[in-house]
Amino acid sequence: MNLAMSHAHVQSSIPLVIASALLAFTALVYLRGWLSLRNAFPTLVPGWRLAAFMGGLLSVWAGLASPLATLDHRSLTIHMIKHLLLMTVAAPLVLTGAPVFPLVCGLPKLFINAPSRNLPARWLEHCLMHPAMCWLAGTVAVIGWHLPVAFQLGMRSRGVHGLENVCFLIAGLLFWWPVVQSSPSATRSPRLSMALYLFLATLPCDILSAFLVFCNRLVYPFYLSKPQMFGLSPLEDQECAGALMWVWVTFAYLIPAVVITMQVLSPSHMQSEEATQAARHGVAGRSLNGAEVL
Repeated sequence: MNLAMSHAHVQSSIPLVIASALLAFTALVYLRGWLSLRNAFPTLVPGWRLAAFMGGLLSVWAGLASPLATLDHRSLTIHMIKHLLLMTVAAPLVLTGAPVFPLVCGLPKLFINAPSRNLPARWLEHCLMHPAMCWLAGTVAVIGWHLPVAFQLGMRSRGVHGLENVCFLIAGLLFWWPVVQSSPSATRSPRLSMALYLFLATLPCDILSAFLVFCNRLVYPFYLSKPQMFGLSPLEDQECAGALMWVWVTFAYLIPAVVITMQVLSPSHMQSEEATQAARHGVAGRSLNGAEVL
């Protein structure tokens, strides 16, 4: 019996070790690239971006490979904390670290001498990075994986559970991409629309969390057969998980929305927009005059 339990424990630990090793490798590659960029262009990727990226990787580790990750089979609240860490903490921090340049510079040249992207690849990237698709990715991941059928499957299958975690991380990266990327070319949308984008994202999360809190029945029977944690019954644990999601998502989405709105409506931002528009009209006018002369 003890030998079988020890063997099962070793098997369950292997994915955590692999995930930790991959995250450590990613951190080393980023640090190597960041140091190279720092020597060549000291202001291109400042130190606070390095700290943000490392904080994001630490959050990913906490959600995927830490002791916390092994407890989500015993508590829906811990399961919810994992998802919130991956989608609302790790993903925006990783993107804030501007990971593309440092990671590319940190890799050996053997891995970065790739051929140029063809037209279908650029079209696919354009579709995936569109704000509407990014919003849908985050919403579908949250609602889809919390459907009872998908949730039960993820809890009973180690492979499906790993796929679920990866889906939450990728969905989080896609969701926050238009928000964190501040250039118009990255978002292809007015900056003020990102405030509406974030506000609308709270609605499906609020509906799900309110259902978990007020439905007054156990949605996921999986936890009936598990040892109780924190002295909570499975139903109380479900209500706690729903309340946590409700409060966390409200702050995680609405605070950035308020900050974006204040930035866009600030006098300095409006003056810079007016100056940009005037410069564009000036260039257009000079081009038109040149065409008339010709």
